[in-house]
Amino acid sequence: MSDITLNFINKSNDQNNSEFVIFSKNTFGGSDYSSVAWKVIRNLGTGDTHQFVYPSNFSVSVEDNYGNYTPQLKANPGDLFAMVKDQTGDVIKHLGTGNYGNAFKVENRLEQGSIKAKIYKDGKLFNSSPSLAPDQKVTFELDPVICISAVSHIQEGDAIESAAVSSKPSEISLLGIKSADIVVTGGGPGNAAEPFKFELDNVVES
Repeated sequence: MSDITLNFINKSNDQNNSEFVIFSKNTFGGSDYSSVAWKVIRNLGTGDTHQFVYPSNFSVSVEDNYGNYTPQLKANPGDLFAMVKDQTGDVIKHLGTGNYGNAFKVENRLEQGSIKAKIYKDGKLFNSSPSLAPDQKVTFELDPVICISAVSHIQEGDAIESAAVSSKPSEISLLGIKSADIVVTGGGPGNAAEPFKFELDNVVES
């Protein structure tokens, strides 16, 4: 998959200067891990556009029990990473590839201390694991699907809490797409307000 150019266009009737969050879900095994606000679009007036790129590459880093972060390593489908201790301290190691399909794994091989695996896209936090005790692991399966919703009071990198999401997230598949517009409609004042809708337009296939 190549990088995808997306153009977010506000064609809604919104009167509340709503913010819009873009995030992903870890789809491995029906995971219920918290999603992370990858991108938050603010102050997008009616008719305004916001262009961004959905990169093809992921990178992985690990936070240890002491608040240390490892360097980010490129993560490809099938990759296996582990947090280990060497003579310098806690380090992340790439241990090769396995038959994981579109997924990659991170293991805690420390003798003591929990870790959290962090996934990045475009240098921004894209997904995260819960705390992993020694001998625990996490599998990330991040399909080319983005979720979009109206939100309030959220920052990029924050966990997505249901209370902060003011509309049901829309899931948009980016599979086979080179570029597209994401058009938001709906909204409006008072009882006449309609649910926000997020739809692709002007799609260019890869």
